[in-house]
Amino acid sequence: MSQRVVITGASAGVGRAVAQAYAARGARLGLIARGEAGLSGAERDCRRLGATDVRTYRVDVADAGAVQRAADDVVHHYAGLDVWINDAMVSVFAPAWEIRADEFRRVTEVNYLGTVHGSLAALRHMRAQGRGAIVQVGSALAYRGIPLQSAYCASKHAVQGFNDSLRAELLHDCPGVKLSMVQLPAINTPQFSWVRTRLPRHPQPVPPIFAPEVAARAVVWAADHGPRELNVGGPTWRARLGNALFPGLLDRKLARSGYDSQQTDAPIDPTEWRDNLDRPGDDEQDWGTAGVFTDRARRHSAALWVSAHKPSASVLALGGLVMAATGLARRVR
Repeated sequence: MSQRVVITGASAGVGRAVAQAYAARGARLGLIARGEAGLSGAERDCRRLGATDVRTYRVDVADAGAVQRAADDVVHHYAGLDVWINDAMVSVFAPAWEIRADEFRRVTEVNYLGTVHGSLAALRHMRAQGRGAIVQVGSALAYRGIPLQSAYCASKHAVQGFNDSLRAELLHDCPGVKLSMVQLPAINTPQFSWVRTRLPRHPQPVPPIFAPEVAARAVVWAADHGPRELNVGGPTWRARLGNALFPGLLDRKLARSGYDSQQTDAPIDPTEWRDNLDRPGDDEQDWGTAGVFTDRARRHSAALWVSAHKPSASVLALGGLVMAATGLARRVR
């Protein structure tokens, strides 16, 4: 039987790439997003790629009731729910003192409470079934805050804390429901062309940059295998390790480089810039999966392969050590 999958933030970027990956499997999909053009484009993509059925919902994930109604509708039409992916996000690029209270609130409502709303909507049905998989699309910034993104980083930290509590509760009451969080590096998505910003130059993800399809492969793998966390890309590993070992040193490094690394050299006109914080950025224009940094985006991640193939990686590493030891022994003779 084809999987029954719901994806929030499905109209663009990582969420759309995840939808395409499941469509290629022939899944039955529920796509949740705000933007009409982007959502329609995602539906067309998924049908073309082989999705057996696609239902779309123009929903703001900050609205808990609307999210629950979408979940109930999916379950009614597909007779169950197998996978729920929480991906919807917004952000504000600015120093903390330039971000208004209502903007902090909005980022929190979408990124953190949207994840809570989606998880609870899914659990209403998964707990009754006794099984299912929930995947939170997270970030290395769930562990390491960076300058100019205090609202976003705080929301991802909140999701991480929510997940830790929820995971233990599920293990106690409903171990058949798996909960995972995929921590992403910088991804080339359209968000950097519609994020709210008060920076003088065009926002960019901190290099190295990866293609949305790398993130999608990680999310689908996590839903299939149910790891506690999946770290995608070497930068995610380095950020987490550096923050654990040398947080003060990392503070100073980010103070020096964190501003320039999040902007290109191209100035922007603030009077012309249109963001998606309060209204969808893809309501009239379909942006697709990728942003404007495709020529710099990596399409593969060795670190992801290692994370997703730990037994094979261990065998290869052990084989390498044996070969090295054998070569050393021969030289000693």
